[in-house]
Amino acid sequence: MIIHRHAMKVELKERMRDGEGTTTLVHFVDGATMKNARLLSEITLPPGASIGEHRHDSETEYYIILEGTGMVKDNGVDTLIKAGDVVVTGDGASHSIKNTGTTPLKFIAVIITY
Repeated sequence: MIIHRHAMKVELKERMRDGEGTTTLVHFVDGATMKNARLLSEITLPPGASIGEHRHDSETEYYIILEGTGMVKDNGVDTLIKAGDVVVTGDGASHSIKNTGTTPLKFIAVIITY
């Protein structure tokens, strides 16, 4: 199966998880059709935007940072992130992410369920 970019659902979320600004999600596939996963998307945060803190139980979320810089709160600890980094959150842990740079922060988000 091939899914072309123009056929992917684009979603804009204001204040995602009580964060700031507008988050753009490009859903590579429909999460309802995935097995052992519920999200596979490209996420873009403009400068100053964020996804608020949230917890992952019975699943693990991976952020693969593609472009930009930001700050991740990983179980209460603030850590700078940049292109090439991977953030892993699961087993009841919580995280948030904010674009602290001057260019868009772009990353792939994958949520694996178990």
